[in-house]
Amino acid sequence: MLKLPPLSLYVHIPWCVQKCPYCDFNSHAQKGDIPEQDYIHHLLKDLQADLQRFKDSIQQRKLHSIFIGGGTPSLFSAESIAYLLKEIKTQIDFEDNIEITLEANPGTVEAERFKGYVSAGITRISMGIQSFNDDKLQRLGRIHNAAEAKSAVNLAKVSGLKSFNLDLMHDLPNQTLEEALDDLRQAIELSPPHLSWYQLTIEPNTMFAYRPPKLPDDDELWDIFEQGHQLLTVAGYQQYETSAYAKADFQCKHNLNYWRFGDYLAIGCGAHGKLTFPNGEITRFSKTKHPKGYLRGEYLYEEKNVPEIDRPFEFFMNRFRLLEAVPKQEFEDYTGLSQSAVKNQIDFAIQQNYIVENADSWQITEHGKLFLNELLELFLTES
Repeated sequence: MLKLPPLSLYVHIPWCVQKCPYCDFNSHAQKGDIPEQDYIHHLLKDLQADLQRFKDSIQQRKLHSIFIGGGTPSLFSAESIAYLLKEIKTQIDFEDNIEITLEANPGTVEAERFKGYVSAGITRISMGIQSFNDDKLQRLGRIHNAAEAKSAVNLAKVSGLKSFNLDLMHDLPNQTLEEALDDLRQAIELSPPHLSWYQLTIEPNTMFAYRPPKLPDDDELWDIFEQGHQLLTVAGYQQYETSAYAKADFQCKHNLNYWRFGDYLAIGCGAHGKLTFPNGEITRFSKTKHPKGYLRGEYLYEEKNVPEIDRPFEFFMNRFRLLEAVPKQEFEDYTGLSQSAVKNQIDFAIQQNYIVENADSWQITEHGKLFLNELLELFLTES
């Protein structure tokens, strides 16, 4: 029997004003009016179908967090978000102090809605800033400028939100060390409770993949990361995940649940979910990617069980993104396997100084963070 971890909900809203050249998320450029009301109707029907399909996993459980991502969810009105959250709560209860995040562009129209989103029940906004350099923003295909970004942050501060996050990229096209650090200094000056600071990577099937820009080399990238990490640490931000920094008590509860191998329902175009069942099964599922099919009521795209042989890799792939210690008991509780199932891999990882262990936990080392892929590959093979 498996222990049931916390349960979250991911809601995907797929529309954007335009598709950014680096983006490989399931997003679609807005053409004409967005079918807000129709889409929300189908989101709620999708959730209702999942609650029935997966009732053996979900009965008596409450939602730990909700994350509304995209796309650009802030293209939807505050009234629509309020209705969506109200109706979700009629189908499944919320935990006390639930965290509810909405992704937003820092454009003028979306930022002016922040107070409305708070009234709707949103507790946290995640803003896709990416850079405070107007030339870099244009190269990235962003529709806001640096002044609008800063204005949006100031609106977030007075909106009544419990927290907000800024997404910031480094390793941008032709970016120098000083430009990257200047972006970070401007972000720190705005004093967000949470900062996601991550490297731009060229993903397949994006415009950047077809026409690759010139990015900083590995030495430049290391200098950016090392000096940027120092800036953030001095400013009072603690790194708790590969690309996430937060002030004390402002870590993202929703993402922590992902990385701790928690469960999450998923509704909306292309959304991915994971559920644990008391009988020992773990299921992953995904939803229809294209809005046309989804709006015809074609919700479930794929569902498959996670076999025991794959669970160590899936568990550690998530867990070793976090810098916190990994409780050994949670490995057993959430995978249904004994520690002996990974003893050979763990012993080798310790020999390579990828991890250290004590009686109760495993902890990734600084060396292990540099060789994370090699560490995770150990768990792709049978013990």
